[in-house]
Amino acid sequence: MDYEAAVQRAKAWCDAWNARDLDAVMDHYAEDVMVCSPLVVQRLCYADGWLRGKSALRDYFAVGMGNDALHFEFEDVRLGVDAMVVLYRRESGMRVSDTVEMNKAGEITRMIACYAGGQARV
Repeated sequence: MDYEAAVQRAKAWCDAWNARDLDAVMDHYAEDVMVCSPLVVQRLCYADGWLRGKSALRDYFAVGMGNDALHFEFEDVRLGVDAMVVLYRRESGMRVSDTVEMNKAGEITRMIACYAGGQARV
C-alpha cells in the first residue's frame, strides 16, 4: 500500500466512525481480528486488553458509537510492511495511534491502540 492509499483508507475509517456507520467501520476488519486497547481493560476488565473476533469487536464498537460527542480527527499515517499506524485525535483532544496489521485482502487482522500520556481518558 502506498502513502496516498493508506491516507484514503484511514480517512474512510475515521469518516465511518464520525458517521456512526458501524457496518462501514467493520468492513475494515477480518473475521479473526484481534484488537488490544487500554479501553478494553477499562470498560470490559479484560486484564490483557485483547478482544478476539469480529463479532466481539462489533459489539464493543457499537457501545462506543453510543457516545454522542464521539469524533475522530485524522492526522496522518505511517507505513510498514503489511501494516500502518493511523494517527488521529479524539473529541476529548486525546491523541491516539492505532497500529494495524493487514492481510492480503487489506483487512485488519491485528490492531493495537495507544493513547497519548499512556492513559485512555475517553
